[in-house]
Amino acid sequence: DTIMPFELPPLPYAKDALEPHIDATTMEIHHGRHHKAYVDNLNKALAGNPDWLKKPITDILKGINEVPATIRQAVINNGGGHHNHTLFWEAMGPKAGGEPTGPLAKAIDAAFESFAKFQEKLTAAGMTRFGSGWAWLYADQTGALKIGSTPNQDNPLMDLSEIKGYPLLGLDVWEHAYYLRYQNKRADYVDAWWNVANWAIIGARFDKAK
Repeated sequence: DTIMPFELPPLPYAKDALEPHIDATTMEIHHGRHHKAYVDNLNKALAGNPDWLKKPITDILKGINEVPATIRQAVINNGGGHHNHTLFWEAMGPKAGGEPTGPLAKAIDAAFESFAKFQEKLTAAGMTRFGSGWAWLYADQTGALKIGSTPNQDNPLMDLSEIKGYPLLGLDVWEHAYYLRYQNKRADYVDAWWNVANWAIIGARFDKAK
Protein backbone atom coordinates (compact mmCIF):
# COMPACT_ATOMS: atom_id res chain seq x y z
CA ASP A 1 0.00 0.00 0.00
CA THR A 2 1.39 3.39 -0.95
CA ILE A 3 0.58 5.88 1.77
CA MET A 4 -0.34 9.23 0.31
CA PRO A 5 0.89 12.24 2.23
CA PHE A 6 -1.52 15.10 2.91
CA GLU A 7 -1.88 17.61 0.06
CA LEU A 8 -2.71 21.29 -0.17
CA PRO A 9 -6.31 21.49 -1.44
CA PRO A 10 -6.87 23.96 -4.27
CA LEU A 11 -8.83 27.11 -3.46
CA PRO A 12 -12.50 26.66 -4.44
CA TYR A 13 -12.39 30.01 -6.35
CA ALA A 14 -9.86 32.37 -7.95
CA LYS A 15 -7.41 34.19 -5.65
CA ASP A 16 -9.06 37.53 -6.43
CA ALA A 17 -12.65 36.22 -6.14
CA LEU A 18 -13.16 37.64 -2.63
CA GLU A 19 -12.05 41.18 -3.52
CA PRO A 20 -12.49 43.83 -2.18
CA HIS A 21 -13.10 42.19 1.21
CA ILE A 22 -10.08 39.87 1.10
CA ASP A 23 -7.40 40.86 -1.37
CA ALA A 24 -5.76 38.54 -3.91
CA THR A 25 -2.24 38.98 -2.49
CA THR A 26 -3.38 37.95 0.99
CA MET A 27 -5.16 34.91 -0.47
CA GLU A 28 -2.07 33.93 -2.45
CA ILE A 29 0.25 34.17 0.57
CA HIS A 30 -2.26 32.73 3.06
CA HIS A 31 -3.16 29.70 0.93
CA GLY A 32 -0.03 29.16 -1.15
CA ARG A 33 2.53 29.71 1.60
CA HIS A 34 0.98 29.53 5.08
CA HIS A 35 -1.41 26.63 4.39
CA LYS A 36 1.21 24.85 2.27
CA ALA A 37 3.70 25.07 5.14
CA TYR A 38 1.17 23.46 7.51
CA VAL A 39 0.68 20.57 5.05
CA ASP A 40 4.42 20.11 4.46
CA ASN A 41 5.21 20.18 8.18
CA LEU A 42 2.35 17.80 9.01
CA ASN A 43 3.75 15.30 6.49
CA LYS A 44 7.23 15.72 8.00
CA ALA A 45 5.92 15.18 11.53
CA LEU A 46 4.05 11.99 10.51
CA ALA A 47 6.73 10.64 8.15
CA GLY A 48 7.88 7.95 10.61
CA ASN A 49 4.31 7.07 11.66
CA PRO A 50 2.62 5.44 8.63
CA ASP A 51 -0.41 4.30 10.67
CA TRP A 52 -1.23 7.91 11.53
CA LEU A 53 -0.55 9.08 7.98
CA LYS A 54 -3.30 6.75 6.74
CA LYS A 55 -5.99 8.42 8.87
CA PRO A 56 -8.22 11.33 7.80
CA ILE A 57 -7.16 14.60 9.41
CA THR A 58 -10.39 14.79 11.44
CA ASP A 59 -9.64 11.38 13.04
CA ILE A 60 -6.07 12.45 13.85
CA LEU A 61 -7.30 15.60 15.58
CA LYS A 62 -10.07 13.81 17.49
CA GLY A 63 -7.48 11.34 18.80
CA ILE A 64 -4.75 13.92 19.34
CA ASN A 65 -3.91 12.62 22.84
CA GLU A 66 -3.02 9.24 21.30
CA VAL A 67 -0.52 10.76 18.85
CA PRO A 68 3.05 9.97 20.01
CA ALA A 69 4.16 12.61 22.51
CA THR A 70 7.31 13.42 20.53
CA ILE A 71 5.31 14.67 17.54
CA ARG A 72 2.02 15.64 19.20
CA GLN A 73 2.59 19.39 19.35
CA ALA A 74 3.77 19.47 15.72
CA VAL A 75 0.61 17.60 14.71
CA ILE A 76 -1.60 19.95 16.76
CA ASN A 77 0.00 23.00 15.14
CA ASN A 78 0.28 21.74 11.56
CA GLY A 79 -2.61 19.26 11.43
CA GLY A 80 -4.82 21.89 13.06
CA GLY A 81 -3.52 24.48 10.60
CA HIS A 82 -4.28 22.22 7.63
CA HIS A 83 -7.78 21.29 8.84
CA ASN A 84 -8.77 24.80 9.97
CA HIS A 85 -7.66 26.47 6.76
CA THR A 86 -9.42 23.87 4.60
CA LEU A 87 -12.67 24.64 6.46
CA PHE A 88 -11.98 28.37 6.18
CA TRP A 89 -11.55 28.46 2.38
CA GLU A 90 -14.70 26.40 1.87
CA ALA A 91 -16.77 28.62 4.17
CA MET A 92 -16.15 31.66 1.98
CA GLY A 93 -17.16 32.51 -1.55
CA PRO A 94 -17.70 35.25 -4.10
CA LYS A 95 -21.19 36.78 -4.23
CA ALA A 96 -21.76 35.32 -0.74
CA GLY A 97 -22.62 36.99 2.55
CA GLY A 98 -26.17 37.75 3.59
CA GLU A 99 -27.83 35.40 6.05
CA PRO A 100 -28.28 31.64 6.29
CA THR A 101 -31.58 29.98 5.42
CA GLY A 102 -33.26 26.70 6.36
CA PRO A 103 -32.40 24.64 9.45
CA LEU A 104 -29.21 26.59 10.25
CA ALA A 105 -31.09 29.91 10.28
CA LYS A 106 -33.71 28.45 12.64
CA ALA A 107 -31.01 26.98 14.91
CA ILE A 108 -29.13 30.31 15.04
CA ASP A 109 -32.34 32.14 16.00
CA ALA A 110 -33.07 29.53 18.67
CA ALA A 111 -29.55 29.63 20.14
CA PHE A 112 -28.74 33.35 19.87
CA GLU A 113 -32.18 35.05 19.46
CA SER A 114 -31.34 36.53 16.04
CA PHE A 115 -28.74 36.50 13.27
CA ALA A 116 -27.65 40.01 14.32
CA LYS A 117 -26.97 38.81 17.88
CA PHE A 118 -25.12 35.78 16.53
CA GLN A 119 -22.94 38.12 14.41
CA GLU A 120 -22.19 40.23 17.49
CA LYS A 121 -21.18 37.17 19.51
CA LEU A 122 -18.95 35.61 16.84
CA THR A 123 -17.35 39.01 16.18
CA ALA A 124 -16.71 39.40 19.93
CA ALA A 125 -15.14 35.92 20.07
CA GLY A 126 -12.77 36.91 17.27
CA MET A 127 -11.97 40.30 18.77
CA THR A 128 -11.29 39.05 22.30
CA ARG A 129 -9.02 36.18 21.23
CA PHE A 130 -5.66 37.47 22.39
CA GLY A 131 -2.88 36.94 19.85
CA SER A 132 -3.39 34.35 17.12
CA GLY A 133 -6.34 31.99 16.92
CA TRP A 134 -9.83 31.27 15.64
CA ALA A 135 -13.43 32.16 16.45
CA TRP A 136 -15.82 29.23 16.00
CA LEU A 137 -19.46 28.43 15.49
CA TYR A 138 -19.76 24.77 16.44
CA ALA A 139 -22.31 22.15 17.41
CA ASP A 140 -21.57 20.67 20.84
CA GLN A 141 -22.04 16.98 21.72
CA THR A 142 -25.79 17.52 22.15
CA GLY A 143 -26.09 19.25 18.74
CA ALA A 144 -26.62 22.68 20.32
CA LEU A 145 -25.00 25.65 18.58
CA LYS A 146 -22.22 27.35 20.51
CA ILE A 147 -19.67 30.11 19.91
CA GLY A 148 -16.14 30.05 21.26
CA SER A 149 -12.54 30.63 20.34
CA THR A 150 -9.27 28.72 20.43
CA PRO A 151 -5.63 29.78 20.47
CA ASN A 152 -3.19 29.10 17.61
CA GLN A 153 -4.42 26.18 15.45
CA ASP A 154 -6.50 24.38 18.10
CA ASN A 155 -10.10 23.55 17.15
CA PRO A 156 -13.25 22.02 18.67
CA LEU A 157 -12.45 18.51 17.37
CA MET A 158 -9.41 18.18 19.63
CA ASP A 159 -10.11 16.54 22.96
CA LEU A 160 -7.62 18.94 24.56
CA SER A 161 -9.45 22.01 23.25
CA GLU A 162 -11.13 24.57 25.52
CA ILE A 163 -14.28 24.01 23.44
CA LYS A 164 -15.50 20.66 22.12
CA GLY A 165 -17.79 19.73 19.26
CA TYR A 166 -18.23 19.73 15.50
CA PRO A 167 -16.86 22.88 13.81
CA LEU A 168 -19.28 24.59 11.40
CA LEU A 169 -17.50 27.86 10.82
CA GLY A 170 -14.00 28.96 11.77
CA LEU A 171 -13.01 32.61 11.43
CA ASP A 172 -9.24 33.03 11.15
CA VAL A 173 -7.98 35.90 13.33
CA TRP A 174 -4.26 35.28 12.87
CA GLU A 175 -2.63 38.52 11.68
CA HIS A 176 -1.50 36.86 8.44
CA ALA A 177 -5.20 36.55 7.49
CA TYR A 178 -5.68 40.31 7.29
CA TYR A 179 -2.52 42.36 7.83
CA LEU A 180 -1.80 43.37 4.22
CA ARG A 181 -5.15 45.07 3.71
CA TYR A 182 -6.30 45.89 7.23
CA GLN A 183 -2.97 46.28 9.08
CA ASN A 184 -3.72 46.02 12.82
CA LYS A 185 -7.46 46.72 12.38
CA ARG A 186 -8.84 43.27 13.13
CA ALA A 187 -12.34 44.72 13.60
CA ASP A 188 -12.41 46.05 10.02
CA TYR A 189 -11.37 42.63 8.67
CA VAL A 190 -14.00 40.77 10.71
CA ASP A 191 -16.62 43.29 9.60
CA ALA A 192 -15.65 42.78 5.94
CA TRP A 193 -15.50 38.99 6.34
CA TRP A 194 -19.28 38.72 6.76
CA ASN A 195 -19.59 39.72 3.08
CA VAL A 196 -17.89 36.49 1.94
CA ALA A 197 -19.46 33.97 4.36
CA ASN A 198 -20.77 31.02 2.33
CA TRP A 199 -23.92 30.06 4.21
CA ALA A 200 -24.83 27.23 1.82
CA ILE A 201 -21.63 25.35 2.78
CA ILE A 202 -21.89 26.20 6.48
CA GLY A 203 -25.56 25.12 6.44
CA ALA A 204 -24.62 21.81 4.78
CA ARG A 205 -22.07 21.20 7.57
CA PHE A 206 -24.79 21.85 10.13
CA ASP A 207 -27.11 19.33 8.42
CA LYS A 208 -24.31 16.75 8.67
CA ALA A 209 -23.61 17.55 12.33
CA LYS A 210 -27.15 16.85 13.50
